[in-house]
Amino acid sequence: MTRFSQISGPADELEIVLDDDDQRDIEGPDVQKEEGAIAQALRRLATRAMGLTGADIERVVREARLKARREQRRLTYADIETGIRGHRPPVPYDVRWRYAIHESGHAVVHHALRLGSIKGLTIDAKDGGHNAVTFATGTPDTVEWYGRLLAMLMAGRAAELMVLKIVSAGSGGAEQSDLARATRIALDMEQALGFGGRYPLLYLEHKDPTAILSRDADLAKRVHQRLEFAQARATEVIFEHRAAFDRLVRALFDAQALDGDAVMDILASTS
Repeated sequence: MTRFSQISGPADELEIVLDDDDQRDIEGPDVQKEEGAIAQALRRLATRAMGLTGADIERVVREARLKARREQRRLTYADIETGIRGHRPPVPYDVRWRYAIHESGHAVVHHALRLGSIKGLTIDAKDGGHNAVTFATGTPDTVEWYGRLLAMLMAGRAAELMVLKIVSAGSGGAEQSDLARATRIALDMEQALGFGGRYPLLYLEHKDPTAILSRDADLAKRVHQRLEFAQARATEVIFEHRAAFDRLVRALFDAQALDGDAVMDILASTS
């Protein structure tokens, strides 16, 4: 059985002891405080690790423990965090601000439009920013719900435009990018979900969005209009919740990773 115990110090200096001795128990009057600090540290580590696989995490912990043993000391929070970061250099100041703005936009719109819960945000992943969100179950999958989903996907780009007046390529460029996912959803709305502006009763299967949109200019226009509307809606939502957005941007920029509780503390306090 593995136990975690705190020695002393603030969260950034937390020492995590991995003890495999079943006979050792945590005792003392400060046990609840210690457990709370440990839980907070572990949540922060989990947020840092967003985007990594289980095998990645296992390797990080194994290498960190070996390093601590070689140096004849206990495993610390910094060991795990350094392993998760993979010795990546610090993100440049302006890029870090852009990441914080982008991911905060997603979070604010996701929360404001009641799409579900937020598990964490990070601007320190290998590929830049990353958000972990869930979607509420049991909600009717109406055209309004899909419209809210599109607004959330377009919110990072909308936030960049609102604050920086210019966008980066961070919303696109890959199969799982914001623009790729939003385009597929908007195309589904037109072709397969019964919400289309032309022939809404037809189900038209499509396996290659790029090919079909490149051939059909009218369809491409309707899909693009949905994306334009979603981006405009996201902009309005962020503007309406600007105080929460600004606070979240600053907190994410400073911490680089926020767990869901930290995000919700910020969003709920000004909503």
